[in-house]
Amino acid sequence: MSITQNQADAEAGTEPQGKHKPGFGTGRSEFVVVAVLYTVAIFLTIGTVTMNVQGKSAPGPQFFPVIVCIVLYLVATLLAIQILRTPKVPDNSIHPGSGQFSADMLHDLGHLGREEDGTFDDAPPQTPVKTWKTYSDWRTVGLMLGGVVAFVLLLEPLGWIISAAALFWLVAYALGSRRTIFDIGVGLLFSSVIQLAFGAALGLSLPSGFVGGIL
Repeated sequence: MSITQNQADAEAGTEPQGKHKPGFGTGRSEFVVVAVLYTVAIFLTIGTVTMNVQGKSAPGPQFFPVIVCIVLYLVATLLAIQILRTPKVPDNSIHPGSGQFSADMLHDLGHLGREEDGTFDDAPPQTPVKTWKTYSDWRTVGLMLGGVVAFVLLLEPLGWIISAAALFWLVAYALGSRRTIFDIGVGLLFSSVIQLAFGAALGLSLPSGFVGGIL
């Protein structure tokens, strides 16, 4: 494809020949996060509805879980709408005047330079230039999803402080942090503060696990 044809396609706003429009699933891998948020929200909703509440104190132990459920449903819905409206697809189009060129244009420019030197006619054909594409980091998604599952399973035996700190460290590790001691310390600090806040402000005690038995 020539440079002139690429520029004409860009100015007309049409797709270059041989290019296909991306499918519905392209750029919408973030729906995995939406599914996780809805799953957690449903799990908390069931736990809140089936909670055995004793007494009639206000605001009551169901107040905070209801707020968390509402926020989770709202965030998951807004994220799903954003993904449907603006999927993150690869941008391989030409942007005149911005210094960005398509792979086809760069390929043609490379051929023109070799033709001027007189070394292109007898040379074997070059392999197509690879273009940058977006992709899903399934390793990070898998680590975070596994951390949430492990947190739910280990919450009762290990207690809130240890399990929440471990979840904080695993999420930080999945996102690229390698300061293990620092991340574990921050996780323990936050989980301890939340434990005290629940006990002092709401009169609730989060699962203490074997630490509570020792103390």
